[in-house]
Amino acid sequence: METIKSLRGTRDILPQEAVTWHYLEAIARDILTRAGYGEIRTPVFEATELFARGIGEATDVVGKEMYSFTDRGDRSITLRPENTAGVVRALVEHNLCSSGQRLWYTGPMFRYERPQAGRQRQFHQLGAELFGSSSPRADAEIIALATEILQALGLKNLHLELNSVGDAQDRQNYRQALIDYLTPHREQLDEDSQDRLNRNPLRILDSKDTKTQEITATAPSILDYLSPASREHFEQTQALLSALDIEYTINPRLVRGLDYYTHTAFEIVSADLGAQATVCGGGRYDRLVEQLGGPSTPAIGWAMGLERLIILIQGLGNHPQFSQDFYLVAKGKSAEVQAVILAHKLRQSGFGVEMDLSGAAMGKQFKRADRSGAKACLVLGDSEAANQTIQLKFLATGEQISLHQSELLSDPGGLRQRLATISKSLDDGLG
Repeated sequence: METIKSLRGTRDILPQEAVTWHYLEAIARDILTRAGYGEIRTPVFEATELFARGIGEATDVVGKEMYSFTDRGDRSITLRPENTAGVVRALVEHNLCSSGQRLWYTGPMFRYERPQAGRQRQFHQLGAELFGSSSPRADAEIIALATEILQALGLKNLHLELNSVGDAQDRQNYRQALIDYLTPHREQLDEDSQDRLNRNPLRILDSKDTKTQEITATAPSILDYLSPASREHFEQTQALLSALDIEYTINPRLVRGLDYYTHTAFEIVSADLGAQATVCGGGRYDRLVEQLGGPSTPAIGWAMGLERLIILIQGLGNHPQFSQDFYLVAKGKSAEVQAVILAHKLRQSGFGVEMDLSGAAMGKQFKRADRSGAKACLVLGDSEAANQTIQLKFLATGEQISLHQSELLSDPGGLRQRLATISKSLDDGLG
């Protein structure tokens, strides 16, 4: 019988790699929680109208990339292609707009795109959203948090690109100027850009087509169309980033692909990822809450693609690894029963214990213990079972001692300290 495999554009995250995901998520959770951001979990599917209204029907995401279907209730449903719209929907639905909210999320998103490294049809994002402040200080805070997370992960060769797309009127004025500039060159643009010319002309600035890039190189800059208020907001944001020692480059071609952006737009890109270089993208979206039925509420946020971050973390060559405290081997009827009880009690005391259930010869179990990455091996045979003792072997050093089982359980703090000392000594030696 033919085996069933995962669908194209999806992939399994196996236990060895999942350790890296846990490491990434734990760092982000700690940093965001300390900044007052609470986690929000929204459904992975929403009414299609939410994304059509929120993201914009003229965007590629809505027009070409969404996974949409009609359910049994004859409703149009879409697997979320991004999560800002869903977070805003939740904010409005639960009447949370009146109080300023700092929220973060993580989870799978879905877009029908050509799969490649770091870009899947089911992909994962980590995001943060700050509602209720139109101050440039909010812009600086949200960008600083993204920078702090990436630095805490140890990532290098990252660069912040910054732009302003102004308010709605600024953007409309620029949109018309761009159409006026590009229309005489229409036939020289790539096919996608020709389609976008009147539908979503700002997206033409993101084209990867060489000829289109040559044409847009001398296109008007959106920075020339900012109102005095928009320009002041942008300048204050830059001043705050400089005060935080966050380096950036102004990129007037950076407009982001979603219709809801206003004022600040930014991306953090990696020199280690090739063409798909963006690891974090975001900006301000002051009109979206009102657009989705809530009160006028300024907001700013970002999202990070976790698959791309995992590639970068793995490229560091220092993969985070999970290791249990103990690998427990046992051979013999009484010993195997005692091993079950002992593993349970140690786990209740807060230790990580992996128990070998193979029943194989001790030699084979010892080899598994060596490969397990555990700090120590606990050995139970018939003689130990009869005497209520156990052999404790520190795998990194080879040191082995015999303990009464009650002694092993009586001082968990002391035992944990000893394990930590052994681990630190090994780490120092490797360093």
